[in-house]
Amino acid sequence: MSEDPTKAIDAVEAVEAAEGTGAPDRPETPVIPDALDPWDTVTRLHAWLTAHQTLPPGQEVLLRVLKLSEEVGETAQAVIGATGQNPRKGHSHTWQDVEAELCDVIITAMVALRTLTPAAPEVFATHLHRVAERSLAKPESGAD
Repeated sequence: MSEDPTKAIDAVEAVEAAEGTGAPDRPETPVIPDALDPWDTVTRLHAWLTAHQTLPPGQEVLLRVLKLSEEVGETAQAVIGATGQNPRKGHSHTWQDVEAELCDVIITAMVALRTLTPAAPEVFATHLHRVAERSLAKPESGAD
C-alpha cells in the first residue's frame, strides 16, 4: 500500500482524543475520513503491527485473538466502573469509557480477522449478511 502507515496511528490518536466528550447530549462527533472505509484503516493497522512483530506468523494470529480477550475485559471493567459496582472504586468510569472500550473491541477483532485472512472485508460482509438474513427474517404467517 502506498499510503503512510503512520496515518493509521494518527486516526487512532484522533479517536482517543475524542473520548469522554459526553453521551446523548454531546455535540455530534465529526466523521473522520478513515471511518468511511474502516477496512482500509484496519489494513494499515495490520501492516503497522506486522512491521513491529517479532514472533512467528502462527503466534501472531494467536496473540491478536488473545488481545481481543484483553479488550473485552477492559470493556467489562468500564461497565463495572460506570455503574459503580465496585464499592472500593465507586464510579470510576463513564459510559463514554464503555463506548471507547467497545470500539477497541471492534477494532481489535477486525485486525485479528485481517491477520487471519487478507479477504477479511469479504469474510465479514458475507457473515454479516448471513446473520442478518437469519435474525431479521420475517416470521412465518400464522406463527404465534
